Amino acid sequence: MKYSKDASKQRWVRRNRMWLVTTATLGAYAGFLQLSFGIGELLEVFADIGFLPIFSALFLLVSTYFVRTWRVADYFPQETRGQFRRLLRLTLVHNLLNVMLPFRAGEASFPLLMRSEFAMPLGRATAALLVMRLLDLHALMAAAGIGLVLAAEGAALAVMLWLAFLLAPLPLFALKMPILTLADRLPRRLQSVIADIESGLPDGYRAFLRAWGATLVNWGVKVVVLAWVLRLMDIVPFAASFGGALGGELSSVLPVHAPGGVGTYPAGIIAGALAFGSGASSAALAQIGKAAVNAHLLVLMSAFVGTAVAVLLSPSRHKS
Repeated sequence: MKYSKDASKQRWVRRNRMWLVTTATLGAYAGFLQLSFGIGELLEVFADIGFLPIFSALFLLVSTYFVRTWRVADYFPQETRGQFRRLLRLTLVHNLLNVMLPFRAGEASFPLLMRSEFAMPLGRATAALLVMRLLDLHALMAAAGIGLVLAAEGAALAVMLWLAFLLAPLPLFALKMPILTLADRLPRRLQSVIADIESGLPDGYRAFLRAWGATLVNWGVKVVVLAWVLRLMDIVPFAASFGGALGGELSSVLPVHAPGGVGTYPAGIIAGALAFGSGASSAALAQIGKAAVNAHLLVLMSAFVGTAVAVLLSPSRHKS
């Protein structure tokens, strides 16, 4: 009997080890914040900003989830037609898992959720996720390039290089068919895998442009909102606030990602703010550090609000 209970506990720990690591990390992070800043002092920053700006920032951050959902719905119109609410719930759950689980482990939930909710093959959903993540990374890198162009004081070469990078997805997408044509020479087993991957790519330029446009809107809103919040927290100049927002978001799409973004997200904000012209004195670094932690807490709050929305969107279960 005791052996059975021990084995059951071990299985439970194995199944929930990611969440256990995340919970322990967040607990340690809360203790670190209390020792370093004081939770009350951090909350005072939000109080100083005021309810309306914080509520507006949260509203806009949560609204980006609707843009992401539309991107997926437009990507798979046949499978998701008339299922926007269901797809929104899937997107919100995927976002929470992606934020809270370490090392991008939450990404794996998207193809699994798409298979369970819409009977989509894993290869197709995985290929679509890869395309969307590449577009996400490109959008953030292009936004970072704006700062480099401004630093170059409008040099024509810098502008041309930035435009070339901005438009790079278009010629790269044009290579889709030549590359896929080479799959005809592969063994039949691999051809079936390639077929799943092909079905997860945009059908044509219009579909690709819509996905690209939704990506730019999504990250544009998020970066501008976070830059605005950092500016409200006295991160100057505004270029440093913009750089901090970019740094934080870039840390969230890179493979090295701590549970909940603990440590990595604020570090990204600090690095971005310094790279875009923030002061590096001890007082300035202390100010940036506090603002980075508060901005990270705001992002976590938006993820939790999104989770609450997902719960509300869950189908009601009536007792029989």
